[in-house]
Amino acid sequence: MAVLTEEQSMLRDAAKSWVQEKSPVTAFRKMRDSGAELGYDAAAWNEMAEMGWAGVIIPEEYGGSNFGYLSLGLILEELGRTLTASPLLASGLAAASALILGGTDAQKSEWLPKIAEGTVIGALAIDEGAHHAPDRIATTFKDGKITGKKTFVLEGMAAGIIIVGGVGPDGAGLYLVRGDDKGVKRTRLSLADSRGAANIEFNGAAAEPLSGGAALIEKVLDRARAGVAAEMLGSALQAFETTLDYLKVRVQFGQVIGSFQALQHRAAKMFTDLELSRSAVEAALAAIDADSPDTPELVSLAKAKMGDTFHLVSNEMVQMHGGIGMTDAHDAGFYLKRARAAEAAFGNQAFHRDRYARIQGY
Repeated sequence: MAVLTEEQSMLRDAAKSWVQEKSPVTAFRKMRDSGAELGYDAAAWNEMAEMGWAGVIIPEEYGGSNFGYLSLGLILEELGRTLTASPLLASGLAAASALILGGTDAQKSEWLPKIAEGTVIGALAIDEGAHHAPDRIATTFKDGKITGKKTFVLEGMAAGIIIVGGVGPDGAGLYLVRGDDKGVKRTRLSLADSRGAANIEFNGAAAEPLSGGAALIEKVLDRARAGVAAEMLGSALQAFETTLDYLKVRVQFGQVIGSFQALQHRAAKMFTDLELSRSAVEAALAAIDADSPDTPELVSLAKAKMGDTFHLVSNEMVQMHGGIGMTDAHDAGFYLKRARAAEAAFGNQAFHRDRYARIQGY
């Protein structure tokens, strides 16, 4: 486990207490049942923004706190525990990263303060098919206009600005598109995990290029991947702890089921996988903060490992809870669905194992 600074410990503790008090899983269930079009509770998001969470990685001159990616990861981990749906990942991490790394001074001055305040939601639109394939972008940028289709854009319905992957005269790169441009058409998606997402069509929408080309796309994606992994870590930890508590109280055949050796072994397997996953996730976030050259492989390692672990723990949560775990009345199904959606976000286990191997020269 990473050694946290005093500020990071305070940030984590504040996130933990807020999430438990203001955003338990019952709040997520209520949001899902309400059919919220944006896929999150706007009032809860406003509270997060007021606490400064949307500006954690944003430089101070643009209204942020510049606390770094490990600090933001700690918040995402706590939000993941109760499956809190918010634009923090898409806006405060992915879109903000794109502007910080590749935006002009004018773009940063216009948009970063609004992202930090939470008054504008940013989204990152890269994929164009059913699977994550950032090296296969067909969206085109020409004469200040962008044309193409993007799929599974997180917070795509709420986005006031969209960071779009496209191919221009100089090759692949990222472009900034205003969400209210008449060339932007959105289609709301209904995902298994009830989060906000959309397919977006760009029909000659006005776009401003960011600097950095294809390398910028990978840098921004790695930051988003590490953020998803941090949120998955929190969800998996909570799923495990909830299951462990159940093993200690459920009586079957006259015994507490936690006394059965087979279940103890399965719980031990989950525990060790979670500890390894935490090490991988925190190493990836720390590498981003340090601008380390091995960031890409550490991020792919974290995303692949966390995907495997969350998949296992969410399965075991349903299995070990037995019949009640199969019902919608229990929270186990929420964690199972979230695991499947998060696994696919920004590359699944197969994608990242392949990427890791290529980086290592296999």
